[in-house]
This record gives sequence, structure tokens and C-alpha cells, in this order.
Amino acid sequence: ELTEDDLISIVFTATDDVHSAYPAEAARVAGITHVPLLCTRELDIEGGIERCIRILVHAYTPRTARELRHVYLHDARQLRTDLPE
Repeated sequence: ELTEDDLISIVFTATDDVHSAYPAEAARVAGITHVPLLCTRELDIEGGIERCIRILVHAYTPRTARELRHVYLHDARQLRTDLPE
């Protein structure tokens, strides 16, 4: 389990059809206040996933890269079909 002190930065990406709020705003509301957050736009790819927000967390951890579990929910699973569910 990560704490805010483990976090280095968080990058949020969103597709063009996300207009209601900045994705990073939810992190601030959740209490992540001392970590740099960045929102950016996903590429507008024909046939791409709609209404998709992706989150990339940079954190300190004693785990190796192979021990980490990357999570892709719902339609985003098609982005990484090589990963087990």
C-alpha cells in the first residue's frame, strides 16, 4: 500500500470527450496535496477508446518492476492484452 510520502508524481491522461473536470482534481479532493499532478490529452486515434482516463503513478517502492501489477479496467483492458486479468 502506498502513502502520499511514497509518491513522486502522477500523470493523468484523458480522451478528448472528457470535459466535466480535470482528472487530477479527484486526487486533490482525495487528499493528495503535496505531489505534483499533471493532466494531458490522449492522442485522438480513429477507433480509440472513448471516455478514457489513464493514470501513471511514479512512486518509491521496495518492489521490483516485475512484482508490480498494472491495472486496466473495462474497455482499457484492450490497451494491454498481454497482461493477465
